[in-house]
Amino acid sequence: MKQKIIQVESLTGGYDGSVVLRDVDMDVFRGEVLVIVGRSGCGKSTIMRYLLGLQKPYNGRIVFDGTDIWSSPEALSAARKRWGALFQSGALLGNYTVVENVMLPLKEFTCLTRGEMMDVALSKLETVGMDNAAYENPLEISGGMQKRAALARAMVLDPEVLFFDEPSAGLDPVTSAELDETILAVNRSLGTTLIIVTHELASIFAISDRVVMLDPEERGIIASGSARDLAENSRDPRVRDFFGRRIEE
Repeated sequence: MKQKIIQVESLTGGYDGSVVLRDVDMDVFRGEVLVIVGRSGCGKSTIMRYLLGLQKPYNGRIVFDGTDIWSSPEALSAARKRWGALFQSGALLGNYTVVENVMLPLKEFTCLTRGEMMDVALSKLETVGMDNAAYENPLEISGGMQKRAALARAMVLDPEVLFFDEPSAGLDPVTSAELDETILAVNRSLGTTLIIVTHELASIFAISDRVVMLDPEERGIIASGSARDLAENSRDPRVRDFFGRRIEE
């Protein structure tokens, strides 16, 4: 039986008083690769901010491993230590080497010695195939390498859940496919739960266990299932239009 690691319960939220998501219910199961899709303005980035605890919803709850993350400051802090995030830009700092970038969360959240932190960081870089670039400046390596280095940093505290916001943004198709393989290897080898926002159909079909589709008019979820099932069997024209791009591409 699948174990729920995150439960979204009756979530309503948005920005500046406007509602983007209304009464959304969603479960995330331990160890799965969940991909969130939908048209522009449907609330993909909004729900990601709520899941990460970066913004408090107007109503509803985000329950992580049985605890409402907004029930207390301690609950939110404890949850944040158990997940990692990779954003579109990678957000690597140019005044540090790649390995020093990966070490940053260890400096903030652990009491390890510098040598111990270096060992952990190099291990994570090896996991994503970046150990040979550990001492490079992140501004002098390719976009795909930057994304893999940022993934190593997101993994460095051994999170139970990893969040990705458009991980393939700005990458060519070949590099994007290589990143997909790396992301999937992390899930398969470590059992890490992955939550990914993307619009890239190739990635959706390559790595997702389950897809949740949001819609701006509905302000919530209109479809949930495997990518193949949604593409081949959905009767909703909005879902068919989204996955129909696969043929065009």
